[in-house]
Amino acid sequence: MRELTYTAAAREALTEEMARDSTIFVVGEGIGPRGGNFGTTLGLYELYGPMRLRDTPIAERGFIGMCTGAAMAGARPIVDFMMVDFILDAMGEIINQTAKMQYMSSGRIKMPIVLRGSIGIGKAAATHHSGAYYSIFANVPGLRVVVPTTPYDAKGLFKTAIRSDDPVIFLEHKLLLNNKGPVPEEEYLIPFGQAAISREGKDVTVVAIAAMVQEALAASDALAKEGVSVEVIDPRTISPLDIDTILASVHKTGLLLVVDETPAMCGVGAEIAAQVVDRGFDDLDAPVRRLNGSAVPVPYSPTLEGAMLPGAGSIAAALRELLAE
Repeated sequence: MRELTYTAAAREALTEEMARDSTIFVVGEGIGPRGGNFGTTLGLYELYGPMRLRDTPIAERGFIGMCTGAAMAGARPIVDFMMVDFILDAMGEIINQTAKMQYMSSGRIKMPIVLRGSIGIGKAAATHHSGAYYSIFANVPGLRVVVPTTPYDAKGLFKTAIRSDDPVIFLEHKLLLNNKGPVPEEEYLIPFGQAAISREGKDVTVVAIAAMVQEALAASDALAKEGVSVEVIDPRTISPLDIDTILASVHKTGLLLVVDETPAMCGVGAEIAAQVVDRGFDDLDAPVRRLNGSAVPVPYSPTLEGAMLPGAGSIAAALRELLAE
């Protein structure tokens, strides 16, 4: 099977969907002839022109509000906001209008809009370019929250997002964008709410999100040399969350560690731990453990930035502690 980068796989999904549906258009800063800051729309301006690839000024609340109105009128807008930190200027619009419109119209008005951008700590991007915030978005009723890890998932989940009648927050970790992986040439979509078992194991379960999946797999390789079999689960979508796959794994292993680079307070790990304790308490051989990034603004210094993040070494250490319970 051919291999594509994460960005190329998502761009292929967008190219195919724009060819299939003429109501799809993209707005954002530099997404026209320039092709986007991360190459997300590279070459699409030449295919679809300025009416469907429209550069905007720096006015996130304005163009997200405009696209919310366009979605209400039957179009399928995609907002490419470059980095998730910038979308925070439009939170009032997203929470009070985009997320609620279907409910307020008793389902008569659909909201087929995708808000996409990069997330994550890495590359010394400092505190205004390193946020993730998927826990905040998952706390808003009406929003779908998608965090793909592999090129295969980036394409399949992006197609599902574009065809969804619900508003979707599509978040791409910037440390994954240049990763290569197998991507089928034939058509495929990945449903929301289906976690991936990235590695099968029988001794302990790790749920990891986005770039932390890579670190968890590296930790699993290290523990395999010690005779420990680790199962790694990638939720792929935070809302809806596939808790059934996580519960089935905990039923098998009896131990759960959740690894997330965002702070622990009110995070995805807290939600997973609460649901597992609620529905799978009898399967647990030890309390659910969490390993998170530090609750501090992301520093510019690469050394300090690296120190605040979980990595393969700290994940392996946390797993050894959990196994010793």
